[in-house]
Formats: sequence, C-alpha cells, structure tokens
Amino acid sequence: MVETAIGSTVPRRQLGRHLRELRNQARLTVRAASTALEWSDQKIWRIETGQTSMRSLDVEAMCRVYGADPELTQGLMGLAKETKARGWWHAYGDVIPEGFDLFIGLEGAATSLRKYTADLVPGLAQTEDYARTVIQKHSPDVAADEIERRVHVRLARQRSLTRVSAPLAVEFVLSEAVLRQAVGGPDVMAAQLAHFLHLMELPNVSLRVAPFTVGLHHGLLTGPFSILRFPVNGDGQPTEPPTVYVEGFTGDLYLDKPHEVERYDQAFTSLWDAALDTKGTQDILRNAAKEFAQ
Repeated sequence: MVETAIGSTVPRRQLGRHLRELRNQARLTVRAASTALEWSDQKIWRIETGQTSMRSLDVEAMCRVYGADPELTQGLMGLAKETKARGWWHAYGDVIPEGFDLFIGLEGAATSLRKYTADLVPGLAQTEDYARTVIQKHSPDVAADEIERRVHVRLARQRSLTRVSAPLAVEFVLSEAVLRQAVGGPDVMAAQLAHFLHLMELPNVSLRVAPFTVGLHHGLLTGPFSILRFPVNGDGQPTEPPTVYVEGFTGDLYLDKPHEVERYDQAFTSLWDAALDTKGTQDILRNAAKEFAQ
C-alpha cells in the first residue's frame, strides 16, 4: 500500500484533465459527449475543470465513450474514489495502479517549475543512461521491457523543456551531493554533468548548485520538493492553484493551500540565494565531470 497525502482538489483536477484529454483525443465536443452520456453540458464542464467529485462508475462510463484502454480506465476509476476523500492521508496502493503517475499530469500542465533536489538528478534533467540506472534500482523486479518503457516516458517528459510553444520554465537548485553520487559509474556521471551544462544554455532553464560549504540551508530542513505553477485564463487568474509536490519512497505529498505554497517559495528563494551563481555552477560542474572522466 502506498500512502499519499493529497488535498482533495488535486485528484479532482487531475481526473478532470485526463478526461478532457481523452475527450479531445476521441474528437468529441462537450455537446457530443454529454449527449452520449445523457448528461448536461454543465456537468461535463464541472468534471473537466475539477469542480466536482465523481463516482468511479461515472468515470468508467466516460472512459467507455471516449475509448480509453482498460489500464487507464482502472487508474482513473481509482482516482475518482480519491476525489471524495475528506481526510488528509490517502492510501493509493489499493485503488490506483502503481504505474499511474499523478505528477506527470501536473508537470505536463504546468508553465513553470521550481525544484530542489538533494541526492539524485531531477527526472527532467536525466540522461538516458542515468534514468535507466535509477529506474532499475527503484524497481529491481520489473521486466526489462517495462524498464525501457519507463525510461522512454521519462525522456519524453523532457520535451517540455524544448517545445516550440511555451516551453516549461524551470529553476533547479541541486545539492552538491547530486554531483558526487556515482550513479551508474564514472562514464554515466561525466555525461550527466555535461548534460547539465547543455541544459543551462536553454533560455528557459536556470540551474544552481548549493555547495557543501554553504552549511545549514533550507534544503536540509525541507528535503527535496517541487513547486508547480499553471497557465492563467483570460482574466489573468491561474487555471489551477500553485502546487507543491514532495516525493517519497513509499508515497507522495501534494500541497496547494496558499500558506503552504508560500512557505516552500520562501525556502526555495533562500536556497537560490545561497547557491552558486551561474559561473560558479558551471565551474563546479566542469570540475566534477573532469574528476569522473579521469
């Protein structure tokens, strides 16, 4: 059983996003979908904008009309059960398949991401060999073809950094430990550190390293975290509230209350200010890469 702490708005938003994408993929208008389901247009709109909880049977009916595959249907039905939860901690292992990644949906919808990581390279910045090493270690009993599928998914996510239309704006702060962990061996790490330097050339990617010499900093208190922000509508209001994501080994934490997001924003700003500037970060990356290449 995987425990996930998640405000009820997050699963509603995620479910609505998935169902909207399925409807669009099926080339159905809201009117056509509501007619097929014998619902009102307003009900479809409320579901797709995450404003209402849902029954799993209703989700199953929508997936059937939209032609969703069985695995995705089961994942969305499990997510529907979470839209009614009022408590803070929710068990996911029993209702949502392990491979159904909530964070990927949030990341794909976001316009900006602030991320601090303490030990491992962020998924959006991993090379193929580094990603494969991490995924194999995390899931040692998974078949080789499934490992490769997960590697492919991780690499596909990185297209958000280079897409022509509105690439994801990213700020990374890495602990120096990320540079020193010999994940996959010296060759893999040397290539990974070179990849960081390449990413820093992108106008939408900013990266800083917090060296060991900084001493006690906010990242040591918070642990790794991400802050995601989303597009604004015609009135200048965000289509979804900013969300903090904290990944754990057995579960994940999602926070979207304003005061919670503000606390993490303050922590990230403190980390950013304490880390090396662009030139200092480039220098430490090059030096670490040279050490692995020797």
